[in-house]
Amino acid sequence: MMNHAVRSLCRVVSLASPLLLWQAGAAQTGTIPADAESAVSALNDSPRHGEWVDIKEGRSDASRWGDTVRTWVVYPERATRAPVVVVIHEIFGLTDWIRAVADQFAAEGFIAIAPDLLSGHGPDGGGTPQDRQQAVALVRSLRVEDTTRRLSSVARYGLSLPAANGRFGSVGFCWGGSTSFNFAANEQDLDAAVVYYGSSPSRNMLARIEAPVLGLYGEDDARVNATIPDAVREMRRMGKFYEPHRFQGAGHGFLRQQAGRDGANLAAAQAAWPKTISFFREHLED
Repeated sequence: MMNHAVRSLCRVVSLASPLLLWQAGAAQTGTIPADAESAVSALNDSPRHGEWVDIKEGRSDASRWGDTVRTWVVYPERATRAPVVVVIHEIFGLTDWIRAVADQFAAEGFIAIAPDLLSGHGPDGGGTPQDRQQAVALVRSLRVEDTTRRLSSVARYGLSLPAANGRFGSVGFCWGGSTSFNFAANEQDLDAAVVYYGSSPSRNMLARIEAPVLGLYGEDDARVNATIPDAVREMRRMGKFYEPHRFQGAGHGFLRQQAGRDGANLAAAQAAWPKTISFFREHLED
């Protein structure tokens, strides 16, 4: 994989403003992931090969963690080797919606890998429970170091696949968005990270980031958006790539809840998804 510092010399990074605001009229059309309501139908109708795999992961505390991560893998239909995208779930755990998002990444030409980071934590040692509040409580108990180790193990599995091209990125939503940003600070081999409405890491963690980061946020999400300006200043000061976009009228979780906020969430999804795909193609394709 090409060194991130060398890549940065090959491009000019310029942010005209700390946070780019996109109006509803600026939305782009095209195929976007299914929303939460239509995720199961999208999975049932998909022509792509998806499968469950159990990925071995290094562990530091055998009493706390299982030794495998249950993971949903979807392959693209293409003649050449593909980049790997690790899809990090929301605070609700690995749901059908996240699996449908992974399927849409595969439709765009990526090997999509969606791990259940609650593997070994669910009822009877399983993964994400059906009870949403139980899943939320379990996700909140996860330690950053354990999550990073598991994501790195999942990424290594993806890179070892014969169909992989040797580059990988991460993308996450809500809690997963914050985790994707943190992963960029903790995984030095990461080639690109996308953050959907997730809060930014601390200054110390920002200093460790080498991969370029794309941020996608709803305008009406002050809790998360309050963490953006400091990240912009710090990343710019250190000469690192961080490009945040804010979508007018959209709320938190707009890609999942596309019917919400009188069309603003759908417009945000239609604008954000093409940016995600273009960003990954720029940094992950050969």
